[in-house]
Amino acid sequence: MTITATPPSTDVRPSRSQLTTGRLPSWAVWSMVGGSLAAMLAVFAIVAVGSGDDLNIAGWLISTGVVYLILIFTVSSIVESRRKAVDRLVTGVVASAFLIAMVPLISVAWTVVVNGIARFDAEFFTSSMRNVVGEGGGVLHAIVGTLLITGMAALISIPIGLMAAIYLVEYGEGTRLGRGITFLVDVMTGIPSIVAGLFAYALFALFFGPGIRMGFMGSIALSVLMIPVVVRSTEEMLRLVPNELREASYALGVPKWLTVVKVVLPTSIAGITTGIMLSISRVIGETAPLLITAGFTNSMNYDLFDGRMQTLPVFTYTEYMNKGIPPEAYIDRAWAGALTLILIVMLLNLIARIVAKVFSPKTGR
Repeated sequence: MTITATPPSTDVRPSRSQLTTGRLPSWAVWSMVGGSLAAMLAVFAIVAVGSGDDLNIAGWLISTGVVYLILIFTVSSIVESRRKAVDRLVTGVVASAFLIAMVPLISVAWTVVVNGIARFDAEFFTSSMRNVVGEGGGVLHAIVGTLLITGMAALISIPIGLMAAIYLVEYGEGTRLGRGITFLVDVMTGIPSIVAGLFAYALFALFFGPGIRMGFMGSIALSVLMIPVVVRSTEEMLRLVPNELREASYALGVPKWLTVVKVVLPTSIAGITTGIMLSISRVIGETAPLLITAGFTNSMNYDLFDGRMQTLPVFTYTEYMNKGIPPEAYIDRAWAGALTLILIVMLLNLIARIVAKVFSPKTGR
């Protein structure tokens, strides 16, 4: 009996289109986005021409998002499945929420750049407002004051915040004192900035009398706002360190304080640095407490313990609220001061990212 092997089939059937395999092609989503934009632009353009008004950009974008969500849900339900359609709908809603959240951020940044770039010159960064009336002048005294006051506040707040967080996580967890400190930190996190300024002013007025103004008072007020942020952010980062690392260190005979210094802190240094920079960014733009404590001046002052000291937030506020002749010069200086403050915050965050990257533990082999 002879058995003949059946030759393999050579019938190659053409592949089915993606539109019939239950999956939308990658270009379909972007085509729907573009189509929704074009269709709603035509509608709002016709309405604008008919009413004689300008194009309603906000209404155009919002209606585009609604039309796209309805369209992607309907098409995906027909071509794919209802489960995939719901997934695409939720993805679109999340993306839309992200874009809406970015609108005010981009708008504020663009407005500050457009209005503040006019006074970004050498004179603005190398001179103060001493004996300046009208045009000219600079922001050097405010930059120096901001750096000195914020730097002193950081020197006060960072050690206190770090040690308080270490105590709460490593030593005082579950104790009555630890619970009390946690409660006070939570309360301090929500206090208004003006209250911190009033506290610092009242404290110094007890010793030096009413009317006292100095840069160090501003540092104390800012430290009251910084400490709870440093404590909470550091506490959360320390809790993320696995207990196995601590136990391995204890098993080798390393004391607890050295384990915290050599194991726990280096492991969480990236997150701690980010939290510290967030606390600095939180207070560097405060105006109300510095108006009460440090006051304002048009002259240079390098001494935190003697006399009034100007800062960038207060400079921006006073220039805008106390306009002289011509008023455009004061408004330009206010916008330029705001842009300078934003750039300083961006620079500090960039430095924090570099520090966190350099000192974070290396996981590669």
